[in-house]
Amino acid sequence: MAKWTPTHEAPEPLEGPVVPTIVGGTVIWFVLFLVQLPFYGWFDDHGHLWWVWTCLAGGGLGLIGVWYVRRRDAAIKRAAAGGTHGA
Repeated sequence: MAKWTPTHEAPEPLEGPVVPTIVGGTVIWFVLFLVQLPFYGWFDDHGHLWWVWTCLAGGGLGLIGVWYVRRRDAAIKRAAAGGTHGA
C-alpha cells in the first residue's frame, strides 16, 4: 500500500464571528433553563430532571467558552498587529 502524500497545502481555517456565536449559544442555554424552571415538578415526576440541569450546565460551560474565545480573539488581533507578546 502506497503512502498518501497531499498534492497541495491545506487551506487556512475559516474565521467567523466566533465571540457573538458563543455568546448567543450561551444565552440560549440560559433561556432554556429559565423556561423549564416553572415545570420543575413535572420534569421531576417524569424522570426528566436532567433536562433542566443540562441547560444550566450548558450555560455555565458557555460562560467558560465566552471567556476563552474573547482571549483567543484578542490574541489573534495582537498577533496581527505585530505584538506577539504572551497570552
